[in-house]
Amino acid sequence: MRPILMKGHERPLTFLKYNREGDLLFSCAKDHNPTVWFADNGERLGTYRGHNGAVWCCDVSRDSMLLITGSADQTAKLWNVQTGAQLYSFNFDSPARAVDFAVGDKLAVITTDPFMGLPSAIHVKRIASDPSEQSGESILTIKGPQGRINRAVWGPLNKTIISAGEDAVIRIWDSETGKLLKESDKETGHKKTITALTKSADGSHFLSGSLDKSAKLWDTRSLTLIKTYVTERPVNAVAMSPLLDHVVLGGGQDASAVTTTDHRAGKFEAKFYDKILQEEIGGVKGHFGPINALAFNPDGKSFSSGGEDGYVRLHHFDPDYFNIKI
Repeated sequence: MRPILMKGHERPLTFLKYNREGDLLFSCAKDHNPTVWFADNGERLGTYRGHNGAVWCCDVSRDSMLLITGSADQTAKLWNVQTGAQLYSFNFDSPARAVDFAVGDKLAVITTDPFMGLPSAIHVKRIASDPSEQSGESILTIKGPQGRINRAVWGPLNKTIISAGEDAVIRIWDSETGKLLKESDKETGHKKTITALTKSADGSHFLSGSLDKSAKLWDTRSLTLIKTYVTERPVNAVAMSPLLDHVVLGGGQDASAVTTTDHRAGKFEAKFYDKILQEEIGGVKGHFGPINALAFNPDGKSFSSGGEDGYVRLHHFDPDYFNIKI
């Protein structure tokens, strides 16, 4: 399995996202320019220019026409995927962090960071089918808990919003009223900041990764803890195979502690776990800094990782990957 090295970002990667067909890969980084690549050969298609701050997160609509990005420049922007044109900019009073389209692409959830005395917040925006009619008004604003919300995603049938972040608690909110419905249990939940959250292909369960060196699998509706995957280093990124029962965790030390390890070794690896048995089944080394982003191609036959080193590595699995037996 030879990785394809995709160099297009000047700064550390923050997020990776495939479109539904799996032919395009979108990458966000701290260098202000979200980028789109061909997912089969790693060729760079183009960049989306207009942000002037780190871009933390992105999502692409089901028909691959709209891209939404959230950035530290206190905006979330809508882009035309094909032309790279900026269609709309949602302006906030604090940095925008997580963005996620609802099923149907008629709504989007955007989270904003605590900033200058403002608490973190979750905003629900209506996405107009015609960009010229787009408005910036929020349908719903939920004043968040203490600390940053690192991820917010839609629950089943868009009825709920699942959020997680610095206070290590996963919360499920009613997406119409903004009422808090469920919180993850302090005993079974994460002990430190939750850095990543990803849903299964069918949305029935989701995976969270945390700086407490573990990832946890949860039931989406009941917020019951199903599995825990324990690793040796803080987890910055998680991904789930849509094809096999595999979970991938990426991480490494905090960026500030990186200089204490041998930088030449390419030691930072994406670790694969058996989803059911919770056992490690392998790893893919190669990054020269902590892995900040992971994504599985919707066909399950390839995955990509983005690192603090500014590279995206695209891995197409060998045939023998598909019959790993424990």
